[in-house]
Amino acid sequence: MFRFGRCVLIGFAICMLAAQEANAVIRFQPVSQDELKMTSEPLAPGAPAIVLYRQVDRDDDRTTGYEDNYFRIKILTEEGRKYADVEIEFNEGYEDVEDVRARTIKPDGSIVNFDGKVFEKELYKARGVKYHAKTFTLPDVQVGGIIEYSFTVHLTKAWTMFFSNWILSNELFTRKAQFSLKPFNFQWDMQTAAQYAAYPFWHNLPPGTVPPTKGTDNIYRMTANNLPAFPTEDFMPPPNQLKARVDFVYKEVPVETDQVKFWKQFGKKQYSQVEGFIDKRKAMEQAVAQIVSPSDSQDVKLRKIYDRVQQSRNTSYEVQKTEQEQERAKEKPAENVEDLWKRGYGSGYQLTWLFLGLARAAGFEAYGCLVPNRSEYFFSPSTMESGKLNSNVVLVKLNGKDLYFDPGGAFTPFGLLAWPETAVPGLRLDNNAGTWIQTPIPQASESRIERVAKLKLSDTGDLEGQLTVTYTGLEAMERRLDKRHADEVERKEFLEDWVKSQIAMAAEADLANKPDWASSETPLVAEFNLKIPGWATNVGKRAVVPAAIFTAAEKGLFAHADRVYPIYFEYPHEKADDVAIELPAGWQVSSMPPEQNEDGQVILYNLKVEKNSGTLRLTRKLSIQILLMDQKYYTALRNFYQVVQTDDGSQVVLQPGEIHASN
Repeated sequence: MFRFGRCVLIGFAICMLAAQEANAVIRFQPVSQDELKMTSEPLAPGAPAIVLYRQVDRDDDRTTGYEDNYFRIKILTEEGRKYADVEIEFNEGYEDVEDVRARTIKPDGSIVNFDGKVFEKELYKARGVKYHAKTFTLPDVQVGGIIEYSFTVHLTKAWTMFFSNWILSNELFTRKAQFSLKPFNFQWDMQTAAQYAAYPFWHNLPPGTVPPTKGTDNIYRMTANNLPAFPTEDFMPPPNQLKARVDFVYKEVPVETDQVKFWKQFGKKQYSQVEGFIDKRKAMEQAVAQIVSPSDSQDVKLRKIYDRVQQSRNTSYEVQKTEQEQERAKEKPAENVEDLWKRGYGSGYQLTWLFLGLARAAGFEAYGCLVPNRSEYFFSPSTMESGKLNSNVVLVKLNGKDLYFDPGGAFTPFGLLAWPETAVPGLRLDNNAGTWIQTPIPQASESRIERVAKLKLSDTGDLEGQLTVTYTGLEAMERRLDKRHADEVERKEFLEDWVKSQIAMAAEADLANKPDWASSETPLVAEFNLKIPGWATNVGKRAVVPAAIFTAAEKGLFAHADRVYPIYFEYPHEKADDVAIELPAGWQVSSMPPEQNEDGQVILYNLKVEKNSGTLRLTRKLSIQILLMDQKYYTALRNFYQVVQTDDGSQVVLQPGEIHASN
């Protein structure tokens, strides 16, 4: 179950926080004639705009914390005028953007202050978190001019200050950037009087950049110059992993610098906490007796326990409640697995430990494991950032195999982990103070999108019929997670839009069934009435149709000749199509493309066209069997996809009984 890591600090930290005076917003800089006269940046040739100066001042030492941000951007080309449309992303429920100020400096030095309206829009949702943006448009932005804006991010949850960082990289080249952080220093463990303080860890700092230093005023500061623009590419690793950044991690004082000792200490402490939480053997044995039968095989017992835990109410995936609603509900965290079992609800983190307690009570050799979430970062034990082990899974030894489970992750099928928890190093908690493990990579066949269609081609070239799309494994899980709070109308629109997006021309898709959005185990099956007007094209006395239909997602992929970053697929997966097309009476197949098989070792492709008694059968399969590929293999990958696109574009030539096919 992946989630924020250092939440255990909340209860101790909130009572220690002291309110501070209101922050002072960063002031705009004076107009610079040299900056107005500049027409290009030698270190960023051809750039449409550059960041002349950026400043970030963060203060964690207060009740909620805040971060002041300031940008000064030079517009160099007509294309650069698009940066007048400003979008400030924030995490609703944890952050809020306030005190937005902005102005335009024209090429002649005159100033136009922004007095327009700041709008808010929803960008996307991810696992219970809504990402919003404050947006506004600066007036009178011209080539050669400068735009400036500042804003304050208020941390609306006290514990969010324990995730302080500076992101240096930007979409644009940055001449100069200055950062500061006033960390929160606090006493956590009341018994041992342990002190905790922030320690910086930096990643991908540009050559010559001096790492952050701590002044006598307890404030960390850093200056960075000539930061290159950060490009984005298809299927790149998480941007946060690639960007120049500084993370601040709160650790006990004095900090342990020996990596082996650090993880031994951490593993011992975490093992003690987990064992204390699940140490209710009698209660768990009684619970197991209610779940399984003595005659059940080990496989069946484990699956029944897993299913029963997933039936519990999982508070981690509910709509976030306000503090007042939580107080009225009087829902306090469970103290142990017995308490959790009696209540019938808990956080995803707790439910995974409940599964551990039940599995052991049923006689299984099982271990709790802490693992990172690779959706935003790639974890390395060498950095000693224990807070990034922010997910928990259970390792069960069954029939001589190590199997991993996460029933606290909503909609996670038995035997699979959510994709951010796969193929990552983790710490198995045991009486040896922890042992490093590696979670497995799922097979491509375990996460599959299958499209089966029975269609009819009209003599006017329209294609119409039924389409069934079946999502299995992680493909089903991701969609169920994404739309778990959506209503039926939104889910219907979501599925229909996705089908239409896979077809390279205008199409109509109408959902005809009610898919099962609640299950973890059953595939997500969606049935559609599909119509594609003008699918067949008239060519002289013949008509032609493409040999594949659902190929729009692959068109244009890896079009650029060069590659900066490695290629990163979130998880192995497959797409398989089986389309039967009934031809109009009297129509014949004149020619078909030969079967295509492309073996890229870790990516496989097959396309086959068959004819039988007035029917065309089109089958296609694309299998991605890799997570990460070094950019040195990009040319080979690009060539593979160009072949796929060529094969997808091959055509079946038809001879109509009477020519009616339309253009």
